[in-house]
Amino acid sequence: MKSVLVIVPFPMTPENRSQREEQLNAVKLGPDISFTFESVKVAPQNYVSASDMALAEIGVLEAGLEAEKRGFDAVCIDTMSDSGMAALRSELTIPVIGPGRASLLMAMMLGKRFSIIALWPHWKHLYTKTLDELGIAHACASIRALNMTPNNQSLLTGKESDIFPALTELALQCIETDGADVIVLGSTTMHQAHMHLAEALPVPVINPGPLTYAMAEALFGLNLSHSRTAYPKSPKPKPEVIHAMLETASKYGH
Repeated sequence: MKSVLVIVPFPMTPENRSQREEQLNAVKLGPDISFTFESVKVAPQNYVSASDMALAEIGVLEAGLEAEKRGFDAVCIDTMSDSGMAALRSELTIPVIGPGRASLLMAMMLGKRFSIIALWPHWKHLYTKTLDELGIAHACASIRALNMTPNNQSLLTGKESDIFPALTELALQCIETDGADVIVLGSTTMHQAHMHLAEALPVPVINPGPLTYAMAEALFGLNLSHSRTAYPKSPKPKPEVIHAMLETASKYGH
């Protein structure tokens, strides 16, 4: 049995975290893989500024540092920002998978041009960063967003009747006006809208979180992980410092 740690990038109650765990219902996996969802100790309120991103990086890094020692076989990061992915890859030999990079590369496999749809225009920098790092901005037809402040705790619960049609209209603009032939959900917080969009749209719709779970299973079967040459290990790692920092910070609220 292979075990995967899914790092939820915000502190939250088990009840709210269960809405993240519902992403497992959107993917068919074999019987020999299990998933454990755990929250970070500290996170920004949202991912807007450079300082927000720095805090997100350290929060995810700390949450996953001991994953390999605890017996996990892979780590999936539950945010399209891929926060902490590179840092954790430098610390762990087991696969560490971020949905941002995975989703955009999958979109290029399924079509020629893709669009990213989001709830909030302030998330645009998350996508442009990954597009620039991968050198694939030419394949992105557009990034379109609603003007809705996301709720990272309750997700889309209770707002489906308003948000689902709005996201559908947004995606159709990407397809009909911008020329997209694949749609990528811009956040794992949007996963509840995936089935509706997949049924309503004439092109593939990528659901980032479940994609990472399937990729973890594929990497197990292929006996692959990230390159140590690309992600070199620190000659003097200091996990105790990172844990102490976040343990102290967690006492001051979120």
